[in-house]
Amino acid sequence: MQNANNFRRIMRLPEVIEATGYRRASIYNLMKTGKFPRARSIGARAVGWDSQEIHNWITERLDAAQ
Repeated sequence: MQNANNFRRIMRLPEVIEATGYRRASIYNLMKTGKFPRARSIGARAVGWDSQEIHNWITERLDAAQ
């Protein structure tokens, strides 16, 4: 059985902001430089992020800070 935190899903921007502590502009600037997971198109005018990629990005930052 998978833990709820390991369930792979689409995260929308407000959830990514809450999880990372970064604001919209910072997230898009980091994506532009290749330092943040890329958003993916999920509809005509909607994007989302892979929750697993966001979780891995956060884990890498925390591990590097130790």
